[in-house]
Amino acid sequence: MNILIVGSGALACLFAARLAQAKYRVILLGTWREGIEALKREGVRLVDAQGRQSSFPVHATDDPRECGKVKYALVLVKAWQTERAARQLRDCLADDGLALTLQNGLGNRETLIRDLGLGRVALGSTTAGATLLGPGLVKAGGEGVVSLERNPALGRLEAALRSAGFHVQRVENPESLIWGKLVINAAINPLTALLRVKNGELLENPFAREMMHALARETAETARAENIPLPFDDPIAKVEEVAQKTAANTSSMLQDVLRGAPTEIDAICGAVAQAAKKHGIAAPVNWTCWRLVKALHAAGRKEEGFSSLQNTW
Repeated sequence: MNILIVGSGALACLFAARLAQAKYRVILLGTWREGIEALKREGVRLVDAQGRQSSFPVHATDDPRECGKVKYALVLVKAWQTERAARQLRDCLADDGLALTLQNGLGNRETLIRDLGLGRVALGSTTAGATLLGPGLVKAGGEGVVSLERNPALGRLEAALRSAGFHVQRVENPESLIWGKLVINAAINPLTALLRVKNGELLENPFAREMMHALARETAETARAENIPLPFDDPIAKVEEVAQKTAANTSSMLQDVLRGAPTEIDAICGAVAQAAKKHGIAAPVNWTCWRLVKALHAAGRKEEGFSSLQNTW
């Protein structure tokens, strides 16, 4: 069975490596030239917890026409890339194919449905961690769980993920998981990006910890306003638990900031702030982190341009 993975970043490479190791034919469709070239040249390379590196062959391309008409696609691009991914999938997903989004943030499923149709999109979530060490080179950062909606069309893909060593669970209300993950992402990711610290350091700094609690609380209140039940009772306790378990991890948002890449802040804190406004409730900490991370990225672009200008003097 061919499995298409849309993306070439950390999670895309992690899933590609595990599925290729399980002898599935994996196709990676991306736009990052260095990543695609490295994957073509060396395969996808996975570093385990003991520092051992393994390489697995994959087919990597930036051309949707090379993908054929695949039955299953995993969408693992950043939220701001979903619209482009949806257009690409129109060209390479079979008529009876299914695209499974495991992305962060809100709105990804709706964006995919607009291009592919309701019956060709499935919703899931993952807490698996990964750090991109270089083009096509990823380090696993914790097993986590892959949670899937109860959709009979996912049967063969679910079996593939299980055979690749992922812990998979079926859930009745995938929206609950999306918002549960949103609580965690909103509380941890922007603060690590702004402070440039690993997840666990948020617990050691009392001011950062207070902000983390406020972000979790606001996001949980917004979920309640949306009539979305969370998969845990205490959002603050859950966020602290995740920060502790992933203490040594560099969050995906911090990885983006350090690379000078756009972040998913619009689909995380931005989405919370906008949903809260719709219901007439306040989410000032989410709004502030949203604007600060946006400002950080804009300042980084200006700094890069200023450095280039300096080099011409």
